[in-house]
Amino acid sequence: MSEEKRTETQEKESVWEGFKAFLMRGNVIDLAVAVVIGAAFTSVVNSVVKGLINPIVGAFGTKDLEKYRSCLEAPCETNAAGEVVHGIPIMWGSMLSAVLTFLITAAVVYFLMVLPMSRYLARKAAKEQQAEEEQAETEAEEITLLREIRDELVARREGSPIP
Repeated sequence: MSEEKRTETQEKESVWEGFKAFLMRGNVIDLAVAVVIGAAFTSVVNSVVKGLINPIVGAFGTKDLEKYRSCLEAPCETNAAGEVVHGIPIMWGSMLSAVLTFLITAAVVYFLMVLPMSRYLARKAAKEQQAEEEQAETEAEEITLLREIRDELVARREGSPIP
C-alpha cells in the first residue's frame, strides 16, 4: 500500500514539475504577451473600421455598414428598435464589416510586424553567414601558414643541424 502511495506522489510531482517547466519556457510568456497585445490591437482596428471605413462606405449609402442587408423572404419588416419582425434578413453588411476588419488587421500585422521582422532576420542571417565565411577563410589561411612554417622547419632540420 505504501508503495502505491509513493508511486502516486512521484507521478504528481513529475506532472507538477513538467507543468512548471512548460510555464517557464519563453514561448508561453511570448504567447501571453501576444494575446494581450492582440486584444488591444483589436479595439484599434475596430475603431478604424467604424470611424473611417464605415463613413467612407456611408458616403455611398447608409452611414453604418452593418445596416446593409437583403431580405430572403420579402418584404422584411422592422420595428422601431430595428429588429426584423417579418421576413428572413441576410446581414451581409455585418459580414462585410468583419471581413474588412480582418483584412485591415492582417495587413497591419503583416506590413508592420511580419515583413520588418523577416527582413531583419534575413539581414542578421546574411551577416552571420558572412562572418562564418570570413572565419573559415581566416582559419584556412592560418592552416596554410602553419603548414608552410612546419615545412620550413622540417626542411631546416633535414638540411642542416641545429646548433
